[in-house]
Amino acid sequence: MPTSTTPRSAGPAPGPAPGRPASRPPDRRRRVHRPTALAVALALLLVAVLASLAVGSREIPLGSVLDALRGSGGDPQDVLVVRELRVPRTLVGLAVGTALGLSGALMQALTRNPLADPGLLGVNAGAAAAMVTAVGVLGLTSRLQLVWAAVAGAAVVSVLVYLLGATGRGGATPVRLALAGTAISAALHAYVSGTVLLDTRTFDRFRFWQVGTLAGQDLSVVGQLLPFFVVGTALGLSQARPLNALALGADSGRALGAHVGRTRVLTALAVTLLCGAATAAAGPIAFVGLAVPHLVRALTGPDQRWVLSLSCVAAPALLLLGDVLGRVVVRPGELEVSIVAAVLGAPVLIALVRRRRLAQL
Repeated sequence: MPTSTTPRSAGPAPGPAPGRPASRPPDRRRRVHRPTALAVALALLLVAVLASLAVGSREIPLGSVLDALRGSGGDPQDVLVVRELRVPRTLVGLAVGTALGLSGALMQALTRNPLADPGLLGVNAGAAAAMVTAVGVLGLTSRLQLVWAAVAGAAVVSVLVYLLGATGRGGATPVRLALAGTAISAALHAYVSGTVLLDTRTFDRFRFWQVGTLAGQDLSVVGQLLPFFVVGTALGLSQARPLNALALGADSGRALGAHVGRTRVLTALAVTLLCGAATAAAGPIAFVGLAVPHLVRALTGPDQRWVLSLSCVAAPALLLLGDVLGRVVVRPGELEVSIVAAVLGAPVLIALVRRRRLAQL
């Protein structure tokens, strides 16, 4: 007798096992073509550099700017303004912007904290405390002496933060580094506030530095800080692949060949060199290191090779354009670039958060 071959009705597709979360769907958002984004950022940076050389309380035609740079004559006043004032200011803006953008991206990747900025390891607080000590206690007045004091303070505090974060079981985890940096920064801010309130001379010098500006720079400052910028940038960019591996977790990173401890130490060292030099040169400038990496990740995704590279280009463009805008809005006076950067950076960051989910760190 033949056996019945009636097909059995298919039931619903099996779901995830009990107690096991469903897998997250892949991120299908369209990204900007990465080489195109890099080309646009480079073009924007070139525009920002030219605008920084030509725009200000004294408008100088672009042809006159190029003549002054080549040393081929022109109005002596234009030559003086371009070569003695705007060229050093623009070079400092390029170096500081690159340092802030790269150090912000490195900090967010190292701590896996989307709100991390270059001040998280206590770098800004260390530089500020060293500046106050140099002026109020040691009586230093030379700008170069104060720059070196700020760099030394940033380095000392960064080492102290790392030592505190590495104490105990588990080593220097991102959470411990962030907590140690926050605690030391709070203590140093209290020291700075007490010192400047008790000493009028220290308050006057510190107030000018604390506002965060590219004005009043000279080429000697650029030359003194150039080794810090170059070494910090090279060191930070070299950590892109290890940071990509650590984004999957410490254990997965080790399985992929990344040296967890070495990556954290070298990344923290790069942040210290970059942010310490930038803070010493121009004072604390907020929002550039926080907003630019988010903007870059929204365009290109979380690959650190592109995030770090594009941050090095987009951040100085934003900083220089903010400096140019500050020269124009209250002409013939100037608005400090730290204020303009915060005004420009905050709405961009808010818009990114509201319109789309930020890329995973």
